[in-house]
Amino acid sequence: MADSTAPPVRSFAQAAATEETVVPLRVVQIDGLVVLKIVKHCKECMPALVTGQLLGLDIGSILEVTNCFPFPSRGGEEEDEVEADGANYQLEMMRCLREVNVDNNTVGWYQSTYMGSYQTVELIETFLNYQENIKRCVCIIYDPLRSSQGIVALKALRLTDAFMELYRTENFKGEKLREKNMTWTDIFEEIPVKISNSSLVSAVMTELETDAPATQCDFDRLVLSTNPFMEKNLEFLIECMDDLGMEQQKFQYYYRNLSRQQGQQQAWLQKRRAENMARRASGEEPLPEEDSNNPLFKPIPEPSRLDSYLITNQVNNYCNQINGFAAQSLSKIYLMDALHE
Repeated sequence: MADSTAPPVRSFAQAAATEETVVPLRVVQIDGLVVLKIVKHCKECMPALVTGQLLGLDIGSILEVTNCFPFPSRGGEEEDEVEADGANYQLEMMRCLREVNVDNNTVGWYQSTYMGSYQTVELIETFLNYQENIKRCVCIIYDPLRSSQGIVALKALRLTDAFMELYRTENFKGEKLREKNMTWTDIFEEIPVKISNSSLVSAVMTELETDAPATQCDFDRLVLSTNPFMEKNLEFLIECMDDLGMEQQKFQYYYRNLSRQQGQQQAWLQKRRAENMARRASGEEPLPEEDSNNPLFKPIPEPSRLDSYLITNQVNNYCNQINGFAAQSLSKIYLMDALHE
């Protein structure tokens, strides 16, 4: 006898029609082969920065990246021609992948970076262009130089919804930012990355993991030299601090001009009110106290805070890299000191 309390069986079409709730993105799951393709492309083209397309599936709270292909890089050509050729190349590649029954849904793009310096206005513009058609796209950032220090410098980023809404209004004035409670940490959102392999690949990797001798990669982990990487990080950090100081000087200049203008406006209003009192005493019509044609009442444009937010994000990124690398280096030094004893 059938259970009358059991929920009714729904077809796939009914489930798709009724399920309208948006599940937040929790994890970016990348196939191991895709990671190897990204690493190979970025390392082979160093020191040039490269980009590529990510393909996969958006399933619930997981964004699966199952394939990728690099974008062609052609130097010395007109920018419009390069963009047109790149668009045609992407369409042709996706058509070919579709013909061989490979996932061809665009879920974002990947790009290489140098010492973690990726937080730019160009990255934000690219995000907005992608998210016009792909709501939950991500950008995979890979740093080949950072990875050479024994850490897989791979991270998945996306813009926060609050920042995208604010960016479309192009209003980064202090009052608007305080109203939205927006800080420099609310621009990018880092999504946890999970690298996965199929059961067949895992079985093959298990067979390959024999008692092989140590490789060069194993010896690289024991290198105690910290000077080159640390020096570059500190150099870029100093440059960012100089840029941040210049941005702060812009705001100081703006507030000085604003304070000077407000003082001049008050002096003008006091003079106009005294003049109106004299006109009223003589029976004449008073003059208006607000004159839109007066240059003193022309508003001074407030500089945008977007650049300072991005620079602050970059400073935080360099500080985290220095802290992580210094901690790792100190651990190796203490280990070697203990071995010597």
